[in-house]
Amino acid sequence: MASNASIEILDLRHFAAPVLRPVLDAEGELWKQRLHWDYRTSAKLLLQYLDSHMLPGYAALEDGQVTGYVFCVYEGTKAVIGDVFALPSPPAGSLLLSRPRPASAHVIEETLLKHLFETLLNSPQLDRIESQLLLHPSGSHTAIFRESGFQLFRRLFLALPLQGVWNPPRVDVPPELELRPWRDEDLSPAGRLISEAYRDHPDSLINDQYRTAHGSQRFLHNIVRYSGCGVFSPQVSHVVVERRTRELVALVLGSRVSPQSGHITQVCVRPDYRRLGLARMLLSVAAFFFMRHGATEISLTVTEANTQAIDLYRAEGYTCTHTFDAAVWQREGTA
Repeated sequence: MASNASIEILDLRHFAAPVLRPVLDAEGELWKQRLHWDYRTSAKLLLQYLDSHMLPGYAALEDGQVTGYVFCVYEGTKAVIGDVFALPSPPAGSLLLSRPRPASAHVIEETLLKHLFETLLNSPQLDRIESQLLLHPSGSHTAIFRESGFQLFRRLFLALPLQGVWNPPRVDVPPELELRPWRDEDLSPAGRLISEAYRDHPDSLINDQYRTAHGSQRFLHNIVRYSGCGVFSPQVSHVVVERRTRELVALVLGSRVSPQSGHITQVCVRPDYRRLGLARMLLSVAAFFFMRHGATEISLTVTEANTQAIDLYRAEGYTCTHTFDAAVWQREGTA
């Protein structure tokens, strides 16, 4: 399947891991520079899937060398676009160094996305497609997503340096509540809490897993058990429970994304316990424990429409260092 005279777009499942390694190495450098994330864990998982020849997607070839890829995963009637990336320059030793590239990295990425969209949008079993291309600055691929019928949501990547966070935070909760560290058995009740906290929330438009307890538990499994967003840090993660019912009413989850960087993967409060300062307290607790375990900065992501959360994060000292886009396509009549 050719996109122009010099670039071929082929099924990703035709390729084994070693062929993609130079591309993933280059992408890992960009993750490190732009977001301070160590991409090696994610790359290792991708390489395992590539060796199984089961990862849906496409690869771009220039003169027989893979210079870009795109992939997705299927979850029932939904597809999630996991990533798209093309080499910003030819790999070292490539014959392409002796002459101009036939296409820029951006053009290659758009070509890969176009081929994937054609496949997904013409798959009758699919009702929904989601995408959050965290590495790509907001606006990078806006046009091709909109032309294909996607709704876009701008998101912010916020970071906080941890210099000076030496003293334990003040834990000030109502007497009927208790703060404690995360436990493995919190997974199911945390799923119920997330689905309650995100009811009618902007993020439930972006990730439909938030809409049900079962979907939220799948989201949590990906974070806690399968390193879906760095390596889960149970020492950092905490919950607030009702003493009488032992139900979770608030939580903060954190993961380590590099030796120096932590990431808040989730913070939420049940609606009837908001306006008590629980989210602020949990953010402070997570920051303190990240610092105690050697992190020098932490980050989190937030949807631009969630202005109340943004105000809280900025009041806590977070600043925006990067923006990216979430995109959703929903088949008419299936929402």
